[in-house]
Amino acid sequence: MESRKKLDLLALASVPLIMTLGNSMLIPVLPVIEKRLQISSLQVSMIITVYSIFAIFLIPIAGYLSDRFGRKKIIIPSLLLAAAGGALTGWASWQMANPFWVILIGRAIQGIGSAGAMPVVMPCVGDMFKDEQEITKGLGLIETANTFGKVLSPILGAFLAAMIWFLPFWFIPILCLISILLVIFLVKVPKNDSSSESEQKKKSITQFLKDLKKTLKENIGWLMAIFILGAIIMLVLFGVLFYLSTILEERYHIVNTKKGLVMAIPLLALSISSFVAGKKVGNNKIVMKWSAFFGFLLLTCSFIILFFNTSLFSILLTLVLGGIGIGAALPSLDALITEGIEKEERGTITSLYSSMRFVGVAAGPPLYTLLMKWSDMAVFQTSLGISAVGAILVLKAIKPKPEGGVKLKKAEV
Repeated sequence: MESRKKLDLLALASVPLIMTLGNSMLIPVLPVIEKRLQISSLQVSMIITVYSIFAIFLIPIAGYLSDRFGRKKIIIPSLLLAAAGGALTGWASWQMANPFWVILIGRAIQGIGSAGAMPVVMPCVGDMFKDEQEITKGLGLIETANTFGKVLSPILGAFLAAMIWFLPFWFIPILCLISILLVIFLVKVPKNDSSSESEQKKKSITQFLKDLKKTLKENIGWLMAIFILGAIIMLVLFGVLFYLSTILEERYHIVNTKKGLVMAIPLLALSISSFVAGKKVGNNKIVMKWSAFFGFLLLTCSFIILFFNTSLFSILLTLVLGGIGIGAALPSLDALITEGIEKEERGTITSLYSSMRFVGVAAGPPLYTLLMKWSDMAVFQTSLGISAVGAILVLKAIKPKPEGGVKLKKAEV
């Protein structure tokens, strides 16, 4: 990989890193926020959920706009919007006596910004390289930055909150501004062929939706499977992180930075696994399928441990094994969906995938809040069942061909 392209990738990797920090950094802080604002656990989970809900609906629009006007022209304003939302939540927490609803508004604005930033990164990597193996390596780095953000987030969030409980809110705009500078000065996205670019800009929204519908219809089976798999992974991941954050504080009285370090253990396993998988799967779509399958299988089997022992060590062991499984699956899913898409539709299709991942993020904390009120075993059984559905879906719905693999057909104009 060219050194110039490495700088581009590192700058792009800052976007998912910072967007992940902006969300995941708050998970270990939620019990503190709940006590400070005197709200219920379901209400505090909405701080994560409202961010994701706005992202879900606006990500496809951002994908379309990035296909039509360019990746950087969407990423940079979106990062500015995310910074503004973070600043609003920080200001409300600092200055207002009852800031909960203003925090939710700020988180909604942040979610809108996230919708136009993080999902556009994947098609941007696809644009930068022609060789599929280089695309896979690039996506592996992006996914590693994403997962590294998840490793760093509980430590950083808990550390900042230990000083001032609302300090994590203020840290978000600072990080966004750093990412903006990196993207402006380091990322050089290749321009599309002038004729195809002109044709794309002339295409009406109606025609675009017609082409998109045709593309989805021709590839509905495996494409919908990957969408659902992305949602499943994020639902289980954010659900169990919310569960772990809660029990560490309420049951084991592990708080502040120590709590962040404990939560980072399974996320570190996820990050390392994601990095290795991104480098190893290459451009072989059969390997991608089996990497995703064994990842989901490991995630499923890890929860069996908790049917026999529910000590803190067993919970962490389960989450470490599950993290390895998630890390093995994510880069393969990213590569399958990015490498199989024509450049003109890449932003839109991958944005739909990102949107489905945010569905899982949004659903995880409130679902696991309800499961925790029932019993710990309900948490474990549900996690196992959902993960098993993912493993079966990979096995049955993704069927790459030896000569070329799963490939999206370009809709005829």
